[in-house]
Amino acid sequence: MLTGKQKRYLRSLAHHLDPIFQVGKGGVNDHLIRHIQEALEVRELIKITVLNNSGEDRDEVGQELSEKSGAELVQVIGKIVVLYKESRDNKKIELP
Repeated sequence: MLTGKQKRYLRSLAHHLDPIFQVGKGGVNDHLIRHIQEALEVRELIKITVLNNSGEDRDEVGQELSEKSGAELVQVIGKIVVLYKESRDNKKIELP
């Protein structure tokens, strides 16, 4: 679990990132989860866009993505979901 201070720090780092995945009308599937896990191992912090045609609640999508990928949900703001997972091999982010 991340503390409030750590989440604030990660939100500040994520501000300058561009979303690298989109959740559309297909919703959350195993293929998407596998790609998210691979991206988290390389980057540690990623943004995901939930498109309007997904038909699902953005908070629920964020929660589902974090649970299935094993990552921490940092933030859901608007249609953007921010996830963080500490990398085993490519550790770049030092949490306060």
